[in-house]
Amino acid sequence: MCTSIAMTTKDFYFGRNLDLEYEFGERVIVTPRNYPFSFRKAGELPKHYALIGIGTVLEGYPLYAEAANEKGLCMAGLNFPGNAYYPPEEATDKANVSPFELIPWLLGSCSTVAEARERLERVNLIGIPFSEQTPLSPLHWHIADRERSIVLESTKAGITIYENPVGVMTNNPTFDFHLLNLSQYMNLTTTDPEEQFKEKTGMKPFGWGFGGIGLPGDTSTASRFVRTSFLKLNSVCEDDEASSVSQFFHLLDAASMVRGSVTASAGRYEITSYSCCINAAKGIFYYKTYGNNQLTAVDMHRENLKARELKEYPLQKKQQILWMN
Repeated sequence: MCTSIAMTTKDFYFGRNLDLEYEFGERVIVTPRNYPFSFRKAGELPKHYALIGIGTVLEGYPLYAEAANEKGLCMAGLNFPGNAYYPPEEATDKANVSPFELIPWLLGSCSTVAEARERLERVNLIGIPFSEQTPLSPLHWHIADRERSIVLESTKAGITIYENPVGVMTNNPTFDFHLLNLSQYMNLTTTDPEEQFKEKTGMKPFGWGFGGIGLPGDTSTASRFVRTSFLKLNSVCEDDEASSVSQFFHLLDAASMVRGSVTASAGRYEITSYSCCINAAKGIFYYKTYGNNQLTAVDMHRENLKARELKEYPLQKKQQILWMN
């Protein structure tokens, strides 16, 4: 399970919680402009926009869970089991792209959501795994820039692209359900409610936060979508970098998984393995892990973006504490 957010203050920020019960060699990966991508069916991409995100590297190839390019276009893959479908057949009139290639294929060539959507109208997500040992993950994708968010889903019904007016995404069911379900919570406010009984009793709230009564607090996908949307759409913070980044992580924290609260399998529990926030305007990637609450940052523009080799930074997972005495 996962939650992603697109948020704009002075700059544009994009990020996500990655919720898993296992590790997959996570690291921050900077892919410079001249790293040569070779796609299984969609040809070569020797030159492209530079990318930064978290993923794993197999056989020298970056497998991104989410990433941003140097133009400010962002993308994250979120778990979509039981619904995701990738046809095994090639489409003769479309670009045949494997899901593991989709992030570099799209972010490498597109600078805006508008460009990405136009390109996605001509894509076939073909079911080709990276290898026999690395099967395809069932995913749908949140794609966003400063102006716009969309969701891409590939099911047995075909490719569907949704406009995403709230800039939030979670997991199953399909995205249209989440928007419809959100309409059941239009009564929520951030202010105290007023008594609506026909015969007035003089009742008053006995504490703060009564406007949010009814906001779901569990970790199901639908509840996380509603809760994160309510908090994000009512978010108030200053425009400076520190305030924006801090606020973004508070929004992600509201949807995070605590070890022991969600049982994945015998003896294994789903946790928020990491949370990340990308300042897409500046190319700065912030993250924290379940074991380390301190923020760590990588600035893509401090790297040689004209290079050909990947730059990798393993995640800092050991708790870092600032001692004051």
